[in-house]
Amino acid sequence: MKVNNYAGIVLAGTLLLAGSRAMLVGKGGGAEQEKQKEIKKVPVPYSKPESGAQMYQDYCAACHGKEGKGNGPVVEFLKAPPPDLTTMAHRNGGKFPGERVTTTLLFGTEKHPHGTSDMPIWGPLFRSLQGSKVTDPLIKLRIANLTSYLESLQSK
Repeated sequence: MKVNNYAGIVLAGTLLLAGSRAMLVGKGGGAEQEKQKEIKKVPVPYSKPESGAQMYQDYCAACHGKEGKGNGPVVEFLKAPPPDLTTMAHRNGGKFPGERVTTTLLFGTEKHPHGTSDMPIWGPLFRSLQGSKVTDPLIKLRIANLTSYLESLQSK
């Protein structure tokens, strides 16, 4: 499986930071240990494209939390807190913004109020897993299933 160096920098780095934070807390977390935090570049883990729920847990939960409420274990390392994904429909007049979600996953967001986006742009990262173009059927399947799963998380 071909994976480029860019793939997974943010995701893997945040996951590693969360793990290192947990280890520091377990050891008392002194100031000297705090300096040891770093982001390491590692490949994006492979997750089956058929399961939006599994992809969410593998790729999104570190920041957005297991239930999508924006409370993942790496929140403290981000420039801005991730949004509560369970309220997207509510914030959009009661309608889930599926097209906007799909576009965001593929291409990122246009606005970055605090500098660059902390959220990985999953289109290029998924392409790195497949070694393909954004129009590849597996990329489309991944994005569609992840979007569908996010829709299922919406609070009633």
